[in-house]
Amino acid sequence: MKTLKPREITEELNRFIIGQNKAKRAVSIALRNRWRRQMIPEELRDEIAPKNIIMIGPTGVGKTEIARRLAKLANAPFLKIEATKFTEVGYVGRDVESMIRDLTELAVNMVKKEEQEAVMEKAKVLAEERMLDILLPTQKKKTIGNEIEQEDSSREKLRALFKAGKLDEKMVEVEMPDRVLPIIEIFSASGMEEMDMQIRDIFGNILPKKTKRRKLKVKEAYEYLIQEESKKLIDMDKVVKDAIERVEQSGIIFLDEIDKIASRDRTHGPDVSREGVQRDILPIVEGTTVTTKYGMVKTDHILFIAAGAFHMSKPSDLIPELQGRFPIRVELDPLTKEDFYRILTEPDNALIKQYKALLATEDIALDFEKEAIEEIAEIAQKINEMTENIGARRLYTVMEKLLDDISYSAPDMEEKKIIITREYVREKLGEFLEREDLSRYIL
Repeated sequence: MKTLKPREITEELNRFIIGQNKAKRAVSIALRNRWRRQMIPEELRDEIAPKNIIMIGPTGVGKTEIARRLAKLANAPFLKIEATKFTEVGYVGRDVESMIRDLTELAVNMVKKEEQEAVMEKAKVLAEERMLDILLPTQKKKTIGNEIEQEDSSREKLRALFKAGKLDEKMVEVEMPDRVLPIIEIFSASGMEEMDMQIRDIFGNILPKKTKRRKLKVKEAYEYLIQEESKKLIDMDKVVKDAIERVEQSGIIFLDEIDKIASRDRTHGPDVSREGVQRDILPIVEGTTVTTKYGMVKTDHILFIAAGAFHMSKPSDLIPELQGRFPIRVELDPLTKEDFYRILTEPDNALIKQYKALLATEDIALDFEKEAIEEIAEIAQKINEMTENIGARRLYTVMEKLLDDISYSAPDMEEKKIIITREYVREKLGEFLEREDLSRYIL
């Protein structure tokens, strides 16, 4: 895990997310605590439970974005999943334990990729030798010395041509595994996909591995051989062991839409698939052992970050046991006109930068005046007030509507420099502000 300080984590999040400093502080501390825990003596390490977080805030204020960016920062297995995908045991839907299986699968792929990169240089050397064997099949060595020397010199000449890239377009035949498996389809309720995959795995391992010869360009064949050789060089048992340890010690699960499984009204008896899901999620958050195809995985030290709008329910509507497992509550602020302006201009992936880059592909230089951006921010804010408040997502609809004509006509335009002014923004979007019924449907 990267040893970033909380301040550095917050600064990194600031590059992509505007405001929400309380939420950034909470996740920065939580991430740093994972590293602190690893530094503690082993006898005390197991006693320190992760401090799970609930992020509360309206839609479109940055809850999911914080989680996405955190995943890239924490060089740790990370899974984002919606709580609404799960249902109570016995009902149609995904099994709650599948989130741990998914996280383990991600971790195995992550460690495998790291191991392959570590042996990449050796794999390239072996792949090069195999490629030369394909290009120049070795004949049975004869006793006459000069024939062996002649073959070696031909091989070295061929190596030089290969390294210079002069053989890249030449076609060669490569033996590849034939991936045809018996077609087994399980027609059943969703949530049985794990069984389907396991049956395919079993048949894949039992049946003899068939190979087929395929014609590829030398360049493509070389890439394939590198992958094959790197797979042979890594120890999969070690990969699985490291991956499980990484999941158990530093795994993070972002549980989105948790408010949708909160029981809002308790007067009508048990709420099927809401309270039931909470009871199923509870042991995973508390700490249990889940069976995966790679072995047993303990969930005691996985960090859970939950998020929800909580406009129809509140965190206290969750069952008390689950509330107790999320001790840190962070409220995210609704976005203001100033926030919209900053979202449009400041982040590394700001919307204005995205649209400029898109139209630059058509050789059109798009320029926005400061007043025009302010007007876009104000219109987005007003429409959010008039209709549903969907936060920063409103900027996408407003920007698409604003640049609709330019995007459509871009390939045929003779004018290659377009300046977006406040007047242009008002002309394109003004009618939606005047007619509330129109803004409800169009924006």
